Amino acid sequence: MHEISLVQGLFQQLQELAIDNKASKIICVTMEIGPLSGVVVDSFQFGFDILSADDELLKGAKLKIKIPPVEYSCTGCGHVETVTTGQKPEECPKCGELLLIPKGGEDLILLQVEME
Repeated sequence: MHEISLVQGLFQQLQELAIDNKASKIICVTMEIGPLSGVVVDSFQFGFDILSADDELLKGAKLKIKIPPVEYSCTGCGHVETVTTGQKPEECPKCGELLLIPKGGEDLILLQVEME
């Protein structure tokens, strides 16, 4: 489960932000996790919950996760289908082409940190 190492990296980044901003407590962290990033959202949340329980800076912090849409471009007709569910379309809804090229949804981004 590589999500634990991703959470550990996030915690290191959060500790640096807290030091830079002279904060002693992190209240809420908002992340964007793209459906094509290879990150299992439930595992990331689990890792955050487990590791934050033992970290004074993050104890009790809330993790908000936003999942961005992905655009799939049809190689046949050029139609662009925007998917918000994370599930790739089986085929182009306009022409039936099976080869659809994804755009976006690959990132893991720290969007916002609320601290005091």
